[in-house]
Amino acid sequence: MKGRRFAMLIDLRRCIGCHACSVACKAEHEVPLGVWRTWVKIIEKGSYPQVSISFLPLLCNNCERPICVTVCPVNATWKREDGVVVIDPHRCIGCRYCIAACPYSMRYLNPLKQVAEKCDWCISRVEKGMNPACVEACPTDALIFGDLSDKGSKISRLLSLHPVQVIRPEMGTEPHVYYLQLDQQALEAI
Repeated sequence: MKGRRFAMLIDLRRCIGCHACSVACKAEHEVPLGVWRTWVKIIEKGSYPQVSISFLPLLCNNCERPICVTVCPVNATWKREDGVVVIDPHRCIGCRYCIAACPYSMRYLNPLKQVAEKCDWCISRVEKGMNPACVEACPTDALIFGDLSDKGSKISRLLSLHPVQVIRPEMGTEPHVYYLQLDQQALEAI
């Protein structure tokens, strides 16, 4: 997928916390109980009696400068030309260095396979022209996936129209999961 640069935009104004994205991901990748490739954090705001909740879908940022790639002693993790960070399960030795290095806590050790896993934006689906499972499952279209190098793509258009935030920009990893309406209270809850 030469010349492409994939990214995800999460419109928090539209997220209703239904967890359809997490369930679709678990089903698509046969993720065992107790671990998640993507999940929705529930954030309580305010104090009684003025309390509200908001939702924050979290998944691998497929960073431009992924720390996880630099720490893998067997080169089981690498970044593809299209920006997706992938893991070769046949090379992974389960050392957990990448898990410890990820500043976003988006990797886990598969308890059945004993290898590191993470969201790869369902790259096998994307290569067939499909959306990631989470995007397809979202009933409110809060998840937008696409190619940043295509200025006509929905994600490129939305990013050009709206201010967005990323999680932990100070890490210098240049995450490629963008959030629309991410507030400070949500960031502090991570």
